[in-house]
Amino acid sequence: MSNTKSYFFCGIGGSGMLPLATILAEQGAEVAGSDRALDQGRLGAKFEYLQARGMDLFAQDGSGLSRGEQILVASAAIEDSVPDVAKAKALGCARMTRAQLLAELFNASPRSVAVGGTSGKSTVTGMIGWIASELSCDPTIMNGAVMRNFADAEAPFASSQVGKGGLFISEVDESDGSIALFQPEIAVLNNITLDHKSLDELRQLFGDFAARATCTVWNADDAESVALMKGKSKAVSFGFAENADYRAVDLVEAPLSVEFRLLVKGAEYAVKMAVPGRHNAANALAALAASGALGLDLEKAVAAIGQYKGLARRFEIIGTTRDITVIDDFGHNPDKISATLDTLKAFPGRVIAFFQPHGFGPLRVMGKELAEVFAAKLDKEDRLFLCDPVYFGGTVDKSIGSDSVVADVNRMGTVHAHHVADRAECARQMVDVAIPGDRIVIMGARDDTLSAFAAEILENLRR
Repeated sequence: MSNTKSYFFCGIGGSGMLPLATILAEQGAEVAGSDRALDQGRLGAKFEYLQARGMDLFAQDGSGLSRGEQILVASAAIEDSVPDVAKAKALGCARMTRAQLLAELFNASPRSVAVGGTSGKSTVTGMIGWIASELSCDPTIMNGAVMRNFADAEAPFASSQVGKGGLFISEVDESDGSIALFQPEIAVLNNITLDHKSLDELRQLFGDFAARATCTVWNADDAESVALMKGKSKAVSFGFAENADYRAVDLVEAPLSVEFRLLVKGAEYAVKMAVPGRHNAANALAALAASGALGLDLEKAVAAIGQYKGLARRFEIIGTTRDITVIDDFGHNPDKISATLDTLKAFPGRVIAFFQPHGFGPLRVMGKELAEVFAAKLDKEDRLFLCDPVYFGGTVDKSIGSDSVVADVNRMGTVHAHHVADRAECARQMVDVAIPGDRIVIMGARDDTLSAFAAEILENLRR
């Protein structure tokens, strides 16, 4: 693929914008951008990474747009009053959303795998991408998280890869409805659970997603997926269920790994993974089923997935000191948080859980369900801390906040739950109560500073 167009990304440092900008730059396009975090002097390393790849960065004041042939890439929610948007409009620049641009590239690829679902799509995308790379497919990969197998000192923010093999592997998003733009050869449906939209909306989006694909890989352990895929042909199932086409049996969990036997069409494979948790075994099943649907050698795919290192902020161990381990995790909805806590509670030791909600809006949608998960998964020896939701400005209904979730947790469960509005104060209190054997897990999304927050807690524990 090659591209000679000129793109300007408003918010180029975002988890979905950065990898797409990188793909375009590596395809030969002219890429520039702006970002609020850059203007505020935050996340300098990320912007240095983009500049090192030939992308020009500007203040978010419209100065980066100078020609009508530039294409503005910006969220549909960004208002016309934003200087970049106003300048683009004055110049007559075309405007696209990130999803529209990604779908245009994805749908033009000869072969494609789109990974959807409420949870696990970044991990499964990374797994399929790694398998395809190891099996010499030379894929293009678009992910919303840094893939540790591809990251190194030269590419610390490797959330994308550009290949020449004609295979495009991408996660696709249901939260904004943009999943409807993609026309995949293979659609992977991880699960359907409550997150940003109602279940009725999700059923429609994922049902249409599966219908557009040549083959759908779906989760036989997920009741919503089972109901959605009932009677559908051109489909391959995965899971622990007896009727799954790609079935895991004899699961063995360890603190930092998981292994199982894979049964497929009468054949058996020993899968040994270097990432923990039953949920990652399920993710591996999805990736292996998708690899099979692509026609890849399954024995080689199993060997490749054994070398999968995981994603940044997906149960990422920051370090251990005084026999206290700090873990950074992307858990932000009931399903993801449940999986993370299940992985922690499978082994002895107290859990100190911190959660920063990724906005006031999500708490209105799933606040009760979040409280139910915390109350069910944590017990009286554990500790739970919630700070106020991340807030980047704008008009928003703040009537339901972290205090509401904490009140519900304390009413329903036995865990000691605390609402501490200030995040820094949460850190101080967690460090004060931590004892040898504890695991401190930092959970939340849409805030790149959470990783630094986890690292600061580890450093404070060392003092």
